[in-house]
Amino acid sequence: MTLWFVFALMTVAAIFAVLWPLGRNGRAQDQGSEVAVYKDQLAEIERDLAAGLIPAPDAEAARVEISRRLLAAAASEPAMAPKSNLKWRRAAAVLALAGLPLVAIGIYMPLGSPRLQDFPLAQRERGSGSGVAQSLENLVVQVQQHLEKNPTDGRGWNVLAPVLERLGRFDDAVRAYRNSLTYNGESAERRSDLGEAISAAAGGVVTVEAKAEFERAQALNADDPKANYFLGLAAEQDGRKDDAATIWRALLAKAPADAPWRALVQSSLVRVGGGTMPALSDETIAASKDMAEGDRNAMVRGMVDRLATRLKQNGDDVDGWLRLVRAYLVMGERDKAMGASADARQAVASDAERLRQLNEGLMTLGLGG
Repeated sequence: MTLWFVFALMTVAAIFAVLWPLGRNGRAQDQGSEVAVYKDQLAEIERDLAAGLIPAPDAEAARVEISRRLLAAAASEPAMAPKSNLKWRRAAAVLALAGLPLVAIGIYMPLGSPRLQDFPLAQRERGSGSGVAQSLENLVVQVQQHLEKNPTDGRGWNVLAPVLERLGRFDDAVRAYRNSLTYNGESAERRSDLGEAISAAAGGVVTVEAKAEFERAQALNADDPKANYFLGLAAEQDGRKDDAATIWRALLAKAPADAPWRALVQSSLVRVGGGTMPALSDETIAASKDMAEGDRNAMVRGMVDRLATRLKQNGDDVDGWLRLVRAYLVMGERDKAMGASADARQAVASDAERLRQLNEGLMTLGLGG
């Protein structure tokens, strides 16, 4: 309410500043003009002549000179506006002063939102963060409307399915993948994508239906990485960790060195006890410091974070703790290295031999004591 009052005062002040000259009388200006000065001088000469202060010839000469100047000044000044104009100017000023706010209010009330509450800052921030999701939802609606009219458009289903999966609409994604298979034909990739969507809809569980899709994908392409990974995951979920390890080892043996999913398979293999995390060499980490931020995060940060996560679950691996501490030191994150060394000591505190090995390793890294 105070803010509205301040705005009202500012509006009134601005209007007065603009309209005040319209309401002024020209008398003040007239009194300060040359004409008024010369008239005063003529009157003064008459007073001096009457009082005998100046002789009549001098008074006459001064009267002639001032009269000449008076005529010249009167000819150069613009004619004064009639008094009736002053009345109209004042009327226009009053009309503007009262009319402008009334017109503004009259326009704002039907077109504006005077009763709309303030939008909280937290909601504004959430709104800006959800802009991408909202745009995706709008695109999904447009594509769905297109597919309702053209249900046999296989390319449309192929585009829609992964977007629905990204938005967490897994049941709709399963339907879209099925339609993609129907109208685009069989492929290992589409079968694997369908199996992944079915698993996601089941909360990450590789169901019998999902497993069947992965087996079909593997039959079409024995080296399909997604199908083999999820078949290994199905074996792990069934309690067959050795079978899962066998599947994942075979997958890694055929995987390119720069495969983006290689780290995921390696960490899964560690989880079932079928392998160890790859060592983080000083050369690899040092070389990463010259890379761009995104490349460094992709190559090193993921490996470091996964190693830290595994050590929190199983802290008996002294070599793993030392690799983690060394990685943090090489990356220049000494605080994290100190924190990891403290966590390591706490994890192996009940085993004297492991604690001794850990302390010796930390001393070598300069973190003894």
